[in-house]
Amino acid sequence: MALTVLFAAGPGYWDRYAAPLRAAFDKAGIAAHLSEEAAPETVDYIVYAPSSSLQDFTPYTRTKAVLNLWAGVERIVGNPTLTQPLCRMVDPALTEGMVEWVTGHTLRHHLWLDRYIVNSTREWDPTCPPLARERQVAMLGMGALGEACARALQALNFNVEGWSRSPKSVPGIPCHHGADGLRDVLAKADIVVTLLPKTPETENILNAGTIAGMKRGAVILNPGRGPLIDDTALLAALDNGQIGHATLDVFRVEPLPQDHPFWAHPRVTVTPHIAADTRPLTASMVIAENIRRGEAGEPFVNLVDRARGY
Repeated sequence: MALTVLFAAGPGYWDRYAAPLRAAFDKAGIAAHLSEEAAPETVDYIVYAPSSSLQDFTPYTRTKAVLNLWAGVERIVGNPTLTQPLCRMVDPALTEGMVEWVTGHTLRHHLWLDRYIVNSTREWDPTCPPLARERQVAMLGMGALGEACARALQALNFNVEGWSRSPKSVPGIPCHHGADGLRDVLAKADIVVTLLPKTPETENILNAGTIAGMKRGAVILNPGRGPLIDDTALLAALDNGQIGHATLDVFRVEPLPQDHPFWAHPRVTVTPHIAADTRPLTASMVIAENIRRGEAGEPFVNLVDRARGY
């Protein structure tokens, strides 16, 4: 008997995902009826994005798992009607995209490329940037994305240290945790990358106090979550030179409002949430694998810990 898989991901997703999901189901040997509409009591799995109009999971009494298309689950994990297992998206292609964005912008700031691309001063200054091994990078967040980015930068000879809320052990990369660890990694870093999930504990983790403890002139790269940074504190630190530049891919409100001061600030680069995106082909294979696991009685991969929020 075919499974019923409800696709509840909001406008614009169906045309991109319908064919790749069906192909992935066929490849995995899953007999499933995939549709944007289904009676709740018949649904076995829900392929989901938090932008969906589906917000009440109570009627889905047969549903074995909700399979999120996004890496972030902060907009769904606190939903009191969601009692089914929730899996977040860990897509190999998403990781590749994030590594490329972080590596590219780290090298951009490391090599002072902006001064040569813009040439606004028209000054002939033959000062060479330091070598990568002379730069210190702090990776805030050592999950799958943070670890992958840290390893890519380390392979280029950057000195990388990681920080996470709870203790982590990553061979070859010094890892810190807790308030003292955060203070230590920020104080040393020339470049700080934020790849933490959004939780009550991480919101505004870069605030007036923590930013004041950073090395003067340090660069911030935020491809993680907009609320990780206190916007007002960041703007003040950019204005007084405490922070040399901020390259931001995520924001509290998206699209970033046209009147937001980030757009016009000379020390801010805005990229429109392009650091990493879920790719339909590879994401569909992740979804199919979790459905295969559910039907085989195996543990789901990327299962969300509700208590921790990710």
